[in-house]
Amino acid sequence: MLKFVKQNLENIDGVAIYPIISLLIFFVFFVALFAWVITAKKKYLQEVSALPLEDPQTPDQP
Repeated sequence: MLKFVKQNLENIDGVAIYPIISLLIFFVFFVALFAWVITAKKKYLQEVSALPLEDPQTPDQP
């Protein structure tokens, strides 16, 4: 199976750019995510982390 795919990809001009583009997108995404985590406000992170533990509020409960 790999031989079949490799043989077909060798015939395409400029196919070597696709793995480089994929790596750059992957790297940029995780660098941006890391930067957001570092710069996020602690109050917001604590508020969001407590959301799964809160009781759901329904209109019929007093």
